[in-house]
Amino acid sequence: MNKRILIVDDEPDIRQIVGEILEDEGYTVEYAQNAAEARKCKIAFNPELILLDIWMPNEDGIELLKDWHKAQQISCPIIMISGHGNVETAVETLKFGAQDFLEKPLSTAKLLITVERTLQSESLKKENIKLRGQLLLGTDIIGESVPLSDLKRQIRLLGPTDGAVFITGEPGSGKSTVAHAIHANSPRRNSQLVEVSLAAIPPETLALQLFGYEKANVITAGFFEQAHGGTLLLDELLDLDLDTQAKLISALQKSSYIRVGGSTQMPLDVRVISTTSQNIDAAISEGRLREDLLYRVNVLPIGVPPLRGSPNDIELFAQHFMALTAKRENLPLRHYEPDAIRSLAQHEWPGNLRELANLTLRLLILNRGETISADETKSALGKTLTRNDNDRLFNECLALHIRQARDLFEEAYLRHHIVEVGGNVGKLAEVVGMERTHLYRKLKTLGIDPKSGKS
Repeated sequence: MNKRILIVDDEPDIRQIVGEILEDEGYTVEYAQNAAEARKCKIAFNPELILLDIWMPNEDGIELLKDWHKAQQISCPIIMISGHGNVETAVETLKFGAQDFLEKPLSTAKLLITVERTLQSESLKKENIKLRGQLLLGTDIIGESVPLSDLKRQIRLLGPTDGAVFITGEPGSGKSTVAHAIHANSPRRNSQLVEVSLAAIPPETLALQLFGYEKANVITAGFFEQAHGGTLLLDELLDLDLDTQAKLISALQKSSYIRVGGSTQMPLDVRVISTTSQNIDAAISEGRLREDLLYRVNVLPIGVPPLRGSPNDIELFAQHFMALTAKRENLPLRHYEPDAIRSLAQHEWPGNLRELANLTLRLLILNRGETISADETKSALGKTLTRNDNDRLFNECLALHIRQARDLFEEAYLRHHIVEVGGNVGKLAEVVGMERTHLYRKLKTLGIDPKSGKS
């Protein structure tokens, strides 16, 4: 896909010459002759790089750059174009978010090298963000059982297409990992995958965060805009309220949308991947999911098997998470004894792969021997953590990535309180301040059996 470049300069000759040079190199170019036009073009064109002249009448490029910087609206690299005598000023703009500067008269070679280098640097930055996210998730699709071999085959088939994908599966089964694998096998793999956890966003702000919003001169890009040219992952689609579902249907139907509070039609160029761990038929019959939305997001359905459906892969998964977690958290690598693997294979895994990943981290933190015994795994799987265990766990959380720390904290927190309320989920919901349906889902995701709190 051609990179989009916005040229902002009040001199028609400069705009024309620079535009023709860039278009000859395959870039898509848009023009603005002043700051006011630049603001409008930035909204409608959504450039991936801006060439901004410093000296312009009324409002110059520096004032415009400072305005964008103050409003946190610098969403792409900006290269300043400086005339003779204001190079020092151009250098000063770097602290306001400019990436580089070009001095007039413009050299064709210098222009192309600077533009190419800046775009490559931005791509590398996004790729590093994506790779760090993949490292946290562990995006390898492993397993040799029939269900997982079939899953990998489906990913290979669906990846190269551009149709909307709907991934279903139990909590913690790896739906997000499958989505990342599909994106990595797609033509959009060099663009960003933006993951949105719909269950974690308050309903009253969902539309604002998905579509973005405009207020006075302040523009906030939404998730659709952030994912432009790439993939948007809507995690737990059934948590989307009906009003926002209607807006989403309209956007998918028209391939465009309008920011909340705005009037400009924004192009919609994303591949939508949705997930759910809930019952789709029940959601439709209960009126929580619009059937016409399902038709648009369920073009290419894919189901992720639960971990208990692949008992022969338990050892492979256990070793994978052990190596991944030990390296990521800088902890000593430990090895499962044969009896420990057998105890893992006999577990039901209500929290699936996430439960196994959390168990692995817990075993690495709370036990520091060279091997892991069957007694350790059974204790970690079935025994409520003691207060001392919790204290150690909380201290270890301080050295972890926030996602792992949050999961471990939530598990220790809920295990403690479920004992305090004697396994009564209703009382637990009141104590922790969660809606009961969400609490049941959270307990299942973390692999916590409410019965474990009964004396």
